Amino acid sequence: MRYCHDVRNIILSLLVNPLQTCIVGILLLSAAVNVSAQQSSIQTLPATLSGTVQDGENKETIVGATVSIKALKIGAVTNKSGFFSLKNIPAGKHLVTVSYLGFAKKEITLDFAAGEAKKMTFELKKQITKSGEVTVSAERGEAEKRQIAVSQVNIPIEQINQIRIGGEADVFRAIQFLPGVLSSSQISSGLFVRGGSPDQNLVLVDGAAVYNPSHLFGFYSTFNTDAIKDVELIKGGFGAQYGTRLSSVINITQKEGNREKFEGLASVGLIASRASVQGPLGNGSFFVGGRRTYLELVRAVVPVDALTGGVPIPNFWFYDVNAKVTQQIGQNDKISASVFLSSDDLQFKSTGLDVNIGIGNQAGSLRWTHIFDENLFATTVLSTSSYRNGFDGSNSGFVFGVENTIRDFTGRTDFEWYATNEFTVNMGAEVSNFRFGYKQNFTGRDTTRVLPGSSDAVTNFTLDDWTYSAYAQTNYQFTPFFSAQAGLRAYYLQANGSLLWDPRASLRWELSPDLTVKASWGIFHQYLRLASNPDFTFFDTWLPTDASLGPSSSTHYILSFETKPVLFGIDDLDFNFDVYYKTLTNINELNTFALRSRKASEIFFSGNGEAYGGELFLQKKAGRFTGWVGYALGWVTARFDSINFGNLFFPRYDRRHDFKIVAQYELNDEWELGASFIFQSGQPFTGVSSRFQTAFPSERVGTGITVSTARNGLRLPPSHQLNLSANYKFKLAGYNARLLIDIFNVYSRQDIWFRFYDTTKPTVEVTDVRLLPILPTVTLEVKFQ
Repeated sequence: MRYCHDVRNIILSLLVNPLQTCIVGILLLSAAVNVSAQQSSIQTLPATLSGTVQDGENKETIVGATVSIKALKIGAVTNKSGFFSLKNIPAGKHLVTVSYLGFAKKEITLDFAAGEAKKMTFELKKQITKSGEVTVSAERGEAEKRQIAVSQVNIPIEQINQIRIGGEADVFRAIQFLPGVLSSSQISSGLFVRGGSPDQNLVLVDGAAVYNPSHLFGFYSTFNTDAIKDVELIKGGFGAQYGTRLSSVINITQKEGNREKFEGLASVGLIASRASVQGPLGNGSFFVGGRRTYLELVRAVVPVDALTGGVPIPNFWFYDVNAKVTQQIGQNDKISASVFLSSDDLQFKSTGLDVNIGIGNQAGSLRWTHIFDENLFATTVLSTSSYRNGFDGSNSGFVFGVENTIRDFTGRTDFEWYATNEFTVNMGAEVSNFRFGYKQNFTGRDTTRVLPGSSDAVTNFTLDDWTYSAYAQTNYQFTPFFSAQAGLRAYYLQANGSLLWDPRASLRWELSPDLTVKASWGIFHQYLRLASNPDFTFFDTWLPTDASLGPSSSTHYILSFETKPVLFGIDDLDFNFDVYYKTLTNINELNTFALRSRKASEIFFSGNGEAYGGELFLQKKAGRFTGWVGYALGWVTARFDSINFGNLFFPRYDRRHDFKIVAQYELNDEWELGASFIFQSGQPFTGVSSRFQTAFPSERVGTGITVSTARNGLRLPPSHQLNLSANYKFKLAGYNARLLIDIFNVYSRQDIWFRFYDTTKPTVEVTDVRLLPILPTVTLEVKFQ
């Protein structure tokens, strides 16, 4: 423990004091910026270039493409709508470069008149390489000066589709292979990012929040990769445009669909099947995709158990659906409507026992983007999201049931103002209405109508609440090598009357063309709390912050080094080294002894914590050979007055070492090979140190009572796993097809899920409940065009 504090103090000395000094300077300098000073005189009025970048094959807009004029050292990155803007372009001819990973670079000479506002739509063609490597554009550094992204990782969707676990590509599974991102077990798709719990991650799908992004047993997330265009992960220090969560942001953008022609995809696997179709519609496009498991079909052929009269496999299935329609209205307006649905159902029947468990997400958004002019871009989103979970059943005729729901309606408007190439402003506002519901019926009677109120056997209550927030953020490039970003987000929480302020700031210093240093500091607040068990995610219960328990908060300090090394003659590598420290205030642990609770402080224990560590990340995004290597060294500690006698302890998701490798290789035009490996330190757990026997005078044996160790004072053995995959491309009845072979847990290392102590016998028996062995799967995928 002393060693932990030594490392913590070193990180604090590196991050906290220098960052605070720099941030004060940023705020003062940003306030002094005079935008009008950047304007040229009327006689030399500069030109502007704005527009969109899209895929030339299907006209899908491209997120994160770079548009630059290298001779002028100016550039921009397209936003979530594919829009960009460049200003202060001198009159005359200039070479404009447009690039994006996996596409051929486009260079075009444009002639600008003085004061001209030129609008362009650039189309890129996918790059097919036979020699093995793709040239990666170096102009992105110019564009990144306009918006500082710290601890941000973008995994190309093509790479995500190649990382297959149990026969399925999965967004959250791919994210779990990044350093600093942990899971509770090999069967969980929940994310623990830099010491934060899964409820501290803001998960957005086209602007709509998703409250439970995992299917029932956690093996898969709820997102079908066929429907996804872009995945953005920010592991900390995110900008003022994001709020309501403490740890990270996962921003998912769904595909708009092919504007040129109809196409479809169908996939049949051992566990699940999926299908999608997309094509032109009106002055735009559509996309519809779905996925479903069919374990109930396997169950139908399993023989009945002679003793119980039932089938030993539970009746379980899930589905998820993604749909989106996009329409272009004139040159400056685009409207899109998207829907995301998921549902899980588990039915288990045995002698005298009948249990049904269900969870589901429903999210939808209506998005309007408007270009006022070449300088000002606006996005307005109306979204709704609902989440439900619960269980019901009967035990020998005694009926019971529990249901938890959360529903929100949100309206949000964001503005992006490209004042100059050096100065940009983002601002916006958001209002949300929440309704929380909880029903409990332990009367033993089969009743579907539970009156409002609470008793020992019946609970039925709903709570409505409103939250309001607004933000503003500026980015200014002081020199060609130094830029700063400062923002402020404000919240008002109606339930407890809280007014909260979240300042954020970041620095970017380009020491050389291949080495950049970034730093970030920020305060973050969270309104919602999640009552859950990290090992079992099928009954996560979301609750609001009321007057009895204030919002959670966190302060982030991050220092990041980014470079492009040349190793073994490979010159298209990205290498990041991040050091972070963050405080966690007023976080919660579920009070499992609370039987009847009417306020948040009775449901949760409240305490504080901190997380700190470092991460190494080496990535190759292009060429026949792609992948990454990551390593993280981290500490997470917590202290609660009501837990562990007020002493410091390690939460379950504290793992000291985290090492990961992902490799993908295109062997030839037919075969693609993939491998992934993960090694993590064992999880902390609360063990048993001794046992004593209690008995009444008339009893001979009595009851065995165990005495626990300190909270999470022991650790399970390290966990490690190797996965292999191979994809074979061929023609099936004239259509493009792929045979996907995946081997999960190749050497069948069955990690320990949890440890159970049996005190019913004279000598305590320790049983390790282990996870999945080797699991091979085969999937056939056919694309129709």
